[in-house]
Amino acid sequence: MTDRPHLLYVAWGFPPCRGGGVYRALATANRFAALGWKVTVLTADRDTFFRFTGADLTLEERVDPSVEVVRVPFEWPILEADLRRWSKRRAANPKLWAKWRTKQDQIPFPESGYGPWRSVIEKAAERIHKAHKVDLTVATANPHVAFTAAYHLHKKFQVPYVMDYRDAWLLDVFTGDRLHEPNSRAARWEKKLVESAREVWFVNDPIKDWHEKLYPAQASKMHTVANGFDPDLVPDTQDRGAVTDRPLVFGYVGTVSPKVPLKEFVEGWQLAKEQSSELAGAKAKIYGYLGYYAQPRADMLATINAAADAGVSYEGPVGKAEIAKAYDEFDAQLLMLGKGRYVTSGKVFEYLATGLPVVSVHDPENAASDVLRGHPLWFPVSDVTPEAIAAALIEAAHAARTADEGIRAKAREFGASYRRDLQLDPRIEALAASVQGVAA
Repeated sequence: MTDRPHLLYVAWGFPPCRGGGVYRALATANRFAALGWKVTVLTADRDTFFRFTGADLTLEERVDPSVEVVRVPFEWPILEADLRRWSKRRAANPKLWAKWRTKQDQIPFPESGYGPWRSVIEKAAERIHKAHKVDLTVATANPHVAFTAAYHLHKKFQVPYVMDYRDAWLLDVFTGDRLHEPNSRAARWEKKLVESAREVWFVNDPIKDWHEKLYPAQASKMHTVANGFDPDLVPDTQDRGAVTDRPLVFGYVGTVSPKVPLKEFVEGWQLAKEQSSELAGAKAKIYGYLGYYAQPRADMLATINAAADAGVSYEGPVGKAEIAKAYDEFDAQLLMLGKGRYVTSGKVFEYLATGLPVVSVHDPENAASDVLRGHPLWFPVSDVTPEAIAAALIEAAHAARTADEGIRAKAREFGASYRRDLQLDPRIEALAASVQGVAA
């Protein structure tokens, strides 16, 4: 084989986007490139992220130089805050306009805000294919409109494709409820997409199992491709030893969504400090975004600031490439997640890489518990109450001060098995063997 196989990777969020799924997208594109593929990424223009979601410029530096990034326009008028860009109709009646716009968005594809992007990425995918034949498309959600570009190439040019879910489309991963009725447009779209896909990837077994039951005839093409940590982006995992001579620092890194039990954590932290001398002078530092957008949510910020006297602080966003500096401060890590049997979070794998104690401030039934079970320095809560959170914090504080080298070494070994390339490589190798004209 003289030519490299050509992968088209479709992802709305790609560097410099700072959203949670961007790390999986970046790692997937880079890994295909490292394993010998020509990779073209189809994504939104950079201005989208600067204006709406926040941007992390350090991530752009991490894109493999061989990866070609094709950026296409994306309009998000529902989030447009600049009144000078509003139409007269919108300015006259914003609520009525918003309802109209939501309906308009879903005409091309049943996804509010993103539906109109369908025609843009379908045309772009076709241009890319005609310029250099695409051998395989991998599209990642959400938004789920990204799948339409892959489906378009498949129907028109017989290009096989992979659907990569970060969460789920029809399933609410927090409540376990179904989000769309069986005969809805979203359900009909997903059914035909799954039926035509070469493979369908999910981030954990519970989500995969749910979809296998929904589409039993397609179960054989479904795979769990867990998130993992990127070795070049994690902090130094060398053991720093037990902390005996200074106050402890607990840390959280990531987006604090409205589902995160922030209030319960703060109350539990205050209670733990009252109950344990090992937490005397301890600090809880929260890095990342408060809410989904660049501006911190006022209610979350107020919750944190109210506990400043107890050592709780908001440290703001931190670039992925500088994240090691934040972890260097930590003696224990706070894994705060919203409730949900199907919730894992990519953050758990990064935490595992450090070998530091992990305090799980989330419902015990979360899928993250399946990942952490067996970790020798894992301190889960029995339930998400201030009292249970305090108990877990106190146990973790004691471990941070007393755990010997043997236990710490086992913690590092446990985390090492979740390196991201170990999750991706088996599927990439299988796809290389299955794509026509690509040698195994």
